[in-house]
Amino acid sequence: MKKQILILVCILSYSFAFAQKTSYNITGKVIDKTSKEPLEYATIVLKNTKTNKISGGVTNSKGNFNVIAAKGVYDISIEFISFKTIHYKNRTIDKDLKLGTITLSEDAAVLDEVEIIAEKTTVDIRLDKKIYNVGKDMTVKGGSISDVLDNVPSVSVDVEGNVSLRGNENVRILIDGKPSSLVGLDGASALRQLPAEAIERVEVITSPSARYDAEGTAGILNIILRKGKITGFNGSINASAGNPTQYGVSANINYRTKKYNVFTNTGYNYRNGPGNSFNDVTYFDNNRNITGFLKEVRKNNRLREGYNSSFGIEYYLSQNSSILGNVVIRKSDGENTTANNVDFFDANKTIIDNRVRNENELSDSKSIQYSINYTNRLNDSGKKLTIDLQYSKSDQDENGTIFQNNIFIEDNITLRNSVRKLLQIDYVFPKEDGSQIELGYKADLDKTNSDYKNNPAIPYSNPKLDPSNNLDFEQNIYALYSQYGKKINRFSYLLGLRAELTEQNINLLTTNEVYNKSYAQLFPTVNLGYELSESTSFTLGYSKRLRRPRSWFLNPFESRSSETNIFKGNVDLDPTFTNSFDVGYLKKWDKVTLNSSVYYRHSTGIYQFISQERGDFVNGVPVIVRSPINLSSEDSYGFEFNTSYRVSRKVNFSGSFNFFGFETVGSFNGIDFGNKNTSWSTRFNAKVTLPGQIQWQTRVFYRGPQVNAQSTREGIASVNLAFSKDLWKDNGTLVLNVSDLLNSRKRKGYSYTPNSESYSEFQWRQRQVSLSFTYRFNQKKNQRQRRSQQNNDFDEGGEGFGK
Repeated sequence: MKKQILILVCILSYSFAFAQKTSYNITGKVIDKTSKEPLEYATIVLKNTKTNKISGGVTNSKGNFNVIAAKGVYDISIEFISFKTIHYKNRTIDKDLKLGTITLSEDAAVLDEVEIIAEKTTVDIRLDKKIYNVGKDMTVKGGSISDVLDNVPSVSVDVEGNVSLRGNENVRILIDGKPSSLVGLDGASALRQLPAEAIERVEVITSPSARYDAEGTAGILNIILRKGKITGFNGSINASAGNPTQYGVSANINYRTKKYNVFTNTGYNYRNGPGNSFNDVTYFDNNRNITGFLKEVRKNNRLREGYNSSFGIEYYLSQNSSILGNVVIRKSDGENTTANNVDFFDANKTIIDNRVRNENELSDSKSIQYSINYTNRLNDSGKKLTIDLQYSKSDQDENGTIFQNNIFIEDNITLRNSVRKLLQIDYVFPKEDGSQIELGYKADLDKTNSDYKNNPAIPYSNPKLDPSNNLDFEQNIYALYSQYGKKINRFSYLLGLRAELTEQNINLLTTNEVYNKSYAQLFPTVNLGYELSESTSFTLGYSKRLRRPRSWFLNPFESRSSETNIFKGNVDLDPTFTNSFDVGYLKKWDKVTLNSSVYYRHSTGIYQFISQERGDFVNGVPVIVRSPINLSSEDSYGFEFNTSYRVSRKVNFSGSFNFFGFETVGSFNGIDFGNKNTSWSTRFNAKVTLPGQIQWQTRVFYRGPQVNAQSTREGIASVNLAFSKDLWKDNGTLVLNVSDLLNSRKRKGYSYTPNSESYSEFQWRQRQVSLSFTYRFNQKKNQRQRRSQQNNDFDEGGEGFGK
């Protein structure tokens, strides 16, 4: 099968016919004369000496540019803020022009007079993704990566920490372009422990090219961590404290010379997160007559102490090649306490029993990741070879004790460990006609063991009811991809094909049962772009994606959240396949930017969680088992727009709106689980400079109600507020942040089974007030601030292409 995939990818080819050439490519690379570092967002300005018309472009993250110009005579200038401008006068353009490597030197006369403009989150639009530069978003200061993601347009994070993209929770989360142990065995929990200050930018990839994994039917979120690049010794230190009790400290430090760069990102945090939930259930017989009631009130408190550190060394073998070694360590200890008060009532609402259930869980999580990256920019035209090796190991231990009415009930011990190995090779080959070919291979090998032991005070009368189990899960994914792209005048395209072979081995050590699955698929991608003018552009994207079931979804043994609520995996669960279409529109005015999209997804074999009665009762209340199954199909669609309005240097507004809907078709055991629903979400962000140079930022978010086959969820609104003040000649910044000002971030909803209806409320954490202080040394607050512009382009695999 692997040979067949290799053949399919290797025979991938593209052929195109082009009209006679009427425009030409002006290419080159811009670097810092002192550090030899590429200058991103350097501006290339072309002035036609006959018409005085101005055109041009900017460099990408590697300093490369490719500007299209019609035949004529031009004055060309290369500019970058606080650097001396390079001029090329009266250049005749009647063929492609290669300017080579251009070195810019700092302009000492203006370096200390650079205008400090209002910091903001900027957006860079590429052909296959949107890049959100987090900047100095005050509302996430002292927060976590989850808080940052919840502030990114198109992305939302629910009260339990689950991340969704355009209303779909099947999102692939990468760290620096690869799966990472930083996400850990429990992704939602891990993202809450990593400090927001560690993030440089977030890439939202709703129409991934063939370079990216096919996993994630909604798309990919690629979190890029900060890595110091400035020459010399410099960095920043951040300290924060808040109520409910939280405090932390983090540091980003780097030392760079001409031959090497040493950097570290290290942090410690302690959090106390009180939360609560409420559940009110009504039970019926088969004739819908009420048989009883249950009322459950739960108070919980989560203590979490975490440490994370990333240390790396990049050695520059030559001007075009380097090798980077990186070690990432994450350790977390936690204690979760829950007091659960349950009242049972008969049909007349007379109380018949009360149970107070107390749970105490201690957890210990640690992971370590080693990675090596080799990059060789084989020439100045963009040819590049990249090789990545990664090894990571994660361990998570949980020990929970349950008492009911002060009587010991049971102990639960969970030991989980995972080992992941990754090899990735990418090769980019630009051609003389301006097109580009990219080839790559990836092997992602993951092995996880989960050992769960349940020790009840009273042994089970039926051994089949014992949920103790030991599971080995191994998943190996092998991938090959190829893609081809080119920009012809105002039209850009990027076509790709990815082949993935998945091998899954499931070994139920408790029962000596073994299940093996293997499947191979081709995943085509198409990304098209057209620039109607310098301020208006359109994009069209298509990609085929999949969602593989996680080991927890496949484990057929039961796990309990309470006496009457059980989760049970499905070993026969198959992957979901999705065909995604996306049409985008970008329009820029003088002070306003509008970025909008219409999208549609058709999925087959989708997961639906079905609740059924197990057949036994606890004090007359039926035990409900919830399991995932593959339903037949789902069609989802939506429309979103993001807009920003820069009123003045002191006032900025931005907002986003996402409307989405879906229709599910499918039945199980004769019950129709088909469903149709629409929902929406919106966020508004305002940033104002007050007298005394105090920055004021407000963010308002609302997610509309949702409905599925067995539940409904009410809308959620939240407000975040922040104030900041720069101190000590802009070397320090003090930020006061209030998260969930109205204490309204609660999940409320109803759920249904044939014999029950319930209403529930859940609040993960209460209103948070925090104060943080950042001190920078040997760097300015806006050091060499780059005037980010919005461009249609391919990403780093295609540097210098399409500008």
